[in-house]
Amino acid sequence: MKEFTLKMLAENNGENDKPIYIAHKGKVYDVSESRLWKGGVHMKRHKAGNDLSTDIQAAPHETDVLERYPQIGVLENKQETLMPMPEFLSRLLTRFPMLRRHPHPMTVHFPIVFMFSATVFTILFLMTGTNSFETTAFHCLGAGVLFSVVAIATGWYTWWLNYQSKPLKAVTIKKPVSIIMLATAASAFIIRAAVPDILYPFRGISLIYLIPVLSLFPFVTVIGWFGASLTFPIEKE
Repeated sequence: MKEFTLKMLAENNGENDKPIYIAHKGKVYDVSESRLWKGGVHMKRHKAGNDLSTDIQAAPHETDVLERYPQIGVLENKQETLMPMPEFLSRLLTRFPMLRRHPHPMTVHFPIVFMFSATVFTILFLMTGTNSFETTAFHCLGAGVLFSVVAIATGWYTWWLNYQSKPLKAVTIKKPVSIIMLATAASAFIIRAAVPDILYPFRGISLIYLIPVLSLFPFVTVIGWFGASLTFPIEKE
């Protein structure tokens, strides 16, 4: 039976009339005849040409559905990453499988909500003059900076481990935008910490602080959009 590398598997992703192959626990299946894999994407989330051994654990069906389709090969038993996986990490993932898929999806929600909140509560302060809104915005800004560091670190980890550090468009866009957002938020936090009354009375330095705080909203929107496109790919017309 034909042996596939991850690179060979990725070439059969259903695009440009290519066959649709997926792998599960070392077996490679041809699901080209399945209407649920039309275009190489299943349920607007899973892409063909990949090893779905971990993904399928969260599916609402049993793995025996794969037996309906022909097995046309086996998956080469080695990781094709830019760097070999350290032995301690391999043992850790074996003991705690959730570390393979979940760290980034879990942590990325925190900077999203805190960055959004920093912008929203700042606007509420400007509209109402209520000091507690501005204080809350400052606290959210600090939490956003802290959790952005965590989210970026887990994002790099997930990209290396689950995507073999492939030059994906979404990741290529997210990386610089995330760094810029973190730098912007950190700068705003430092300015606000140094000048507690920065927004009242409103003056020149207030604008220097307000612009980066308001820019967090579009930054988070761009990062969230492209991050979601990895989990829920947009169907091509």
